Amino acid sequence: MSTTAYAHGELDREIVLTRVINAPRERVFRAWSEPERMFQWFGPEGFRCELLQVSELKVGAVWRFTMIAPNGQRFGNRMTFLDVLPGERLVFDHGSDQDDDHHRFRVTLSFDSQSDGKTVLTLRQLHPSKAQRDNTIRFGAVELGYQTLEKLDKYLHEN
Repeated sequence: MSTTAYAHGELDREIVLTRVINAPRERVFRAWSEPERMFQWFGPEGFRCELLQVSELKVGAVWRFTMIAPNGQRFGNRMTFLDVLPGERLVFDHGSDQDDDHHRFRVTLSFDSQSDGKTVLTLRQLHPSKAQRDNTIRFGAVELGYQTLEKLDKYLHEN
């Protein structure tokens, strides 16, 4: 049995986004981990969120929200937190707000400090299949993800 990273074909199921954020790691982490901050900026350009259920961030916490597109279309979302390492890492399953969502994917956020006080934010999405990953990319997830990270950077600059 192989113990190497990506030994089971994970690489072809993954989307990775990275951005250098002009803010200290602790501030960037708080912007992701405190609902009253996160839902001020979360989502692609022009989207906004309505909170349905949030709780203290800890393993097992569930955050439910509706993402509303500029045209008014509504998308139910649910995040279930699996790992919380304050200031360093968040891991959660993200999908629609349905118990039986077979398209739910795993998100790992890593927060790394640079010597200049900026933060390298790495967002990894691990999808259940290569086909789902490919469809997600065709849908525009990479561009929409970078729009979301741009909104995060702008939020941190303004607040």
